[in-house]
Amino acid sequence: MKTAVCPGSFDPITVGHLDLIERAAAIFDKVVVCVMVNGEKRSRFTLEQRLEMVRAAICQIPNAEAEMCGGLLAAFARDHGACALVKGVRSGTDFDWEYQMAQINRELCPGLDTVLLPARSGHVHISSTMVREMIRYQQNLDNCVPAGAVAVLRRILKEEV
Repeated sequence: MKTAVCPGSFDPITVGHLDLIERAAAIFDKVVVCVMVNGEKRSRFTLEQRLEMVRAAICQIPNAEAEMCGGLLAAFARDHGACALVKGVRSGTDFDWEYQMAQINRELCPGLDTVLLPARSGHVHISSTMVREMIRYQQNLDNCVPAGAVAVLRRILKEEV
């Protein structure tokens, strides 16, 4: 069985993230979505809230599951028997960064490949940062956040008030 890990902070998950996960699920037997702590970012949502949104978004993908990770991605991938990391790229800048990260992860976990999938043109402009701004200004999220995650997101925001 070929297992891939799709890592990210998912703060929150977007339709671009979901598209990437769906595409990975079509390539690999199993996909583990790794909701990570990014020490360089201050998250808007807790790790548990992000995991809940991801799980709601991927519930229709039978060979995908989601878990949290607070440590090194390479160790997480090794612990899950993954042969690949699947990452999305929206630009050349993303590619350059992900290429460097692929080299580091392969050093830490020999045999772990990184598959870079280009974002679909309709998703290139969508980012978690943009979605957080839309939340701040109470804009409609239906075209940016997967349907299952929107319901969870609305509940979380309502609880905050």
